[in-house]
Amino acid sequence: MRKLSLLSALLLSACVTINIYFPAAAAEKAADEIIQDIQNAVPPKPQSRSGQDDEHAALFRWIDRAIGTVITSAKAAEADLSIDSPDIRKLRASMEKRFASLQPNYAAGYIGIKADGSLTVREGANIPLKDRNQVTKLVAAENQDRQRLYQAIANANGHPEWLDQIKATFAARWIGNAQSGWWVQSSNGSWKQK
Repeated sequence: MRKLSLLSALLLSACVTINIYFPAAAAEKAADEIIQDIQNAVPPKPQSRSGQDDEHAALFRWIDRAIGTVITSAKAAEADLSIDSPDIRKLRASMEKRFASLQPNYAAGYIGIKADGSLTVREGANIPLKDRNQVTKLVAAENQDRQRLYQAIANANGHPEWLDQIKATFAARWIGNAQSGWWVQSSNGSWKQK
């Protein structure tokens, strides 16, 4: 009888444990969707996965099936990250509209994407004098909208504490989606042209 109550307590505690985790893969997918919409870019080719990832996935499926035979499983929805709210739509529209003005500055090398995903004026001295103030304002407005977008996504998903993870995910994806000829900063601070 004692063994049965111990087993029951163990199973009951297993049923009520809920882990809230940051859906990194969903965040990457969401970031790519937003960035590509802003840039009107062609989606990148899917990358192949290593055999080790497949082995881990098979192990996790086996463990899940084994636990499922002992504990009645509750069907959980696939991890997702909501990128649709009035604030997000407004920010995306603003960024899409601004992109037409930013693109020639990316191409000329006047601006670049920093390692943290924000924009910076790289070659301010080379920008025609009449355009310098406008480029600086464009970069400031874009950086402000990016920060607001990350917060809006965190809020739309009910997890404002995810802000830093969303920002880091977007930083990597802004650089990953940069077009050929644009300047990007690596994590060590050096600049390279994509």
